[in-house]
Amino acid sequence: MEERHPVKKWEISIMELQYPFGKKYKVTRRLPELLVAETKIVATKEEARKLFEEWLK
Repeated sequence: MEERHPVKKWEISIMELQYPFGKKYKVTRRLPELLVAETKIVATKEEARKLFEEWLK
């Protein structure tokens, strides 16, 4: 899933990562014009969704 922030032009994405011991979720926001990115790994889908929505604001 990927969306853009309406004003700041952030590209925000969520990826599900499968490990032998369970799933993790990677949430990334990028500002392509400045070649800047921030990534966070969270344990649950709910945390990932919350962070995704927070970064869209």
